[in-house]
Amino acid sequence: MPTDNLSRTLHSFLVHIGLHPESISPQMEHYLEHLLFLLPPEDEEAVTHYYGLFGAERKSLQEIAAKLNLSQEEAMARIDQCVRKLAVTPEWQMMKQTLER
Repeated sequence: MPTDNLSRTLHSFLVHIGLHPESISPQMEHYLEHLLFLLPPEDEEAVTHYYGLFGAERKSLQEIAAKLNLSQEEAMARIDQCVRKLAVTPEWQMMKQTLER
């Protein structure tokens, strides 16, 4: 789990959306798609499958690591790095403000 507050907030949001996709508005889902599009395709796919976003099947860290040709620890570090990268974007800050309303 990410250690800084910005990343933790985004991580919690992604976990929640993965478990409860019906809780997100179509507009917010659209924003989330654009947010993830900021990542390289391979990282976007890893994050999508790790959290089970947009109806994608949740995959185990082992499966994601194998796809990326990484160890599980390296794959988790890469996913955490992606979350940190997205958490500091203006796009996430706008989404977060919308969610807080």
